[in-house]
Order: sequence, then C-alpha cells, then structure tokens
Amino acid sequence: MGPTASGKTALAADLCRCLPADIISVDSALVYRGMNIGTAKPSSEELALAPHKLIDIRDPAEPYSAKDFCEDAAKEIQSIFAGERIPLLVGGTMLYFKSLLEGISDMPASETNVRQAIVNTALEKGWPYIHKLLAEVDPESAARIHPNHSQRLTRALEVYRLSGIPLSEWQNKSVAGLLGDYNWVQLAIAPRDRKVLHQRIEQRFKLMLDRGLVEEVKLLYERDDLNPDLPAIRAVGYRQVWDYLAGEVDYDTMVERGIAATRQLAKRQLTWLRSWHGLSWVYTQDERGELLRSDEILRKALNIITPMTI
Repeated sequence: MGPTASGKTALAADLCRCLPADIISVDSALVYRGMNIGTAKPSSEELALAPHKLIDIRDPAEPYSAKDFCEDAAKEIQSIFAGERIPLLVGGTMLYFKSLLEGISDMPASETNVRQAIVNTALEKGWPYIHKLLAEVDPESAARIHPNHSQRLTRALEVYRLSGIPLSEWQNKSVAGLLGDYNWVQLAIAPRDRKVLHQRIEQRFKLMLDRGLVEEVKLLYERDDLNPDLPAIRAVGYRQVWDYLAGEVDYDTMVERGIAATRQLAKRQLTWLRSWHGLSWVYTQDERGELLRSDEILRKALNIITPMTI
C-alpha cells in the first residue's frame, strides 16, 4: 500500500523478480480501459515483466464497486495460490484493501439506468434536492453525506431504490473479509518527508500532461455515454482535465487543481494508513532524508516479508 506517487509499482515489480509472486492491482482507476496516462498505468513493457491482474477490466461507462473488487480479488487470490505462487496486492485504494480484509456489506450492485435517473434529476433540480430525497428514506446516511457530494448521494439513493433498504442498514450487515483466511504481510511505502511526496506528485502530474493526458481525456469527453459524475471521470486528474475541456477553467488553473487534488488524495491515503493495524513501513528516505536506491528499498521490504513467511 501507499500514497499516490510513492513508488508502489516499482517496488512490486522488484519483488516479483525476487519472489514467485503475481500482482493483483488494488486501484479503482486502473480497472478502466482507455485511462492509461492519468492513472499511471504500468506500460506494456512493465506489464510484460510483471503482469497485473484487475487492470483494464471495465469500460469507463461501467462503474466498478468495492464489492466487485472483493469478488474479483478473491478469485484471483485463489487462482494464484492454485498455481503455487504468492498473491501480491498492490495499490492505493484503501477502501478496497479494507473491504477485502475486513468485509463489506452485500448490498445490490449498481444499475446504470437507476443511477442515470438520479443524475438526471440532479442536473434538473440540483444535488441538495437529491440530498433531501435521501433524507426522507435514509436520514442516517443523509446526515453523513454532504449535500453536494454527488457520487455518495447517488449511490445511497440508488441502493434504496434498488432494494427498498437504506444504505445505512446495509452497512450494518457486513460480509466476512479474508483477513483470517490467509497469512497476510502488510507493507506501506512512502517517503519520510511529506515535501518529497508533494514534489513527486507535481512532477508526475506535469509529466502526465507532457505525455498526452489532455488528449486522453478528450477521447473520453467526446463520448456520448460518459459524464463527470461517473466514478471513472471523477478520478483525480481526469475530473480536472474534463472541466478544462468543458471550458469551466483555463489551462493553468486545471494544472493547479490537478496537483492540489492529487495531494489531497495522498493526504487521505496517509490518514488511512496511519491508523492501519498490523502495517509495516518501508520508507524511501533514510533518517537523514537522503533518498534510497531501489535496491535498498527492495532489501527493506524483503527483510520484513521473509521472516514473516518462513
């Protein structure tokens, strides 16, 4: 695990050269096809050396949920063990990790027509109106969700309309996770200094733009079946470029917002990780703040993994 731009993919590839391991991606954006640059998806060369499961398995028009991930990941874990290899789960979507390990409510899967009807109502009457509708059927969820948080409002109201049961009630009916089923080694990678992470985030976002992020999002923007309220388009970087293409902000503002949103994502990821039980840290800097070489980072990870797996 680790915040965005911390070096997860590079460490995972190095581990695969030392261990009989297969990578399972734990990333809510990498599942979508046609979203390569803005998600920092491994290149074809990198994937040839270290294949990833659960990449490019959905069209951006098809939402992918934590429940979908748990079902898919469980199957991949079983398949990898059946081949007498080690599943190596890699990513920064903390909700996916938590749901897989601790369990998730068996609530109904998303349905495009129901979600679209809610979004259409919101476009006509505003998201606070959707919040009011939710409060009438699920006051507990409405109290937790901001009136303008479109994605969470949509999901909460969708769950009720599909099942007749409030989201808050579903969330109290958790399905068991996999924490007790396997021997887990949990690692987090990050620099010691938050400034280093911020610099990496800024450099990487600007590099994504140089590599054609705007052109990539433009292909999505020109599709008739996509809108900014879909989970794929809400991904960090994509939403900011989408707003730029829609003429809502200028280029410089888009760049500024894209970097800021990525830093906020990293902050949320680190907040999750600081309270994570059973986690070992692999820092990419030494105590003096000097950056470590990739082989030094790998050695630190192996020193944690090997004693725990003997």
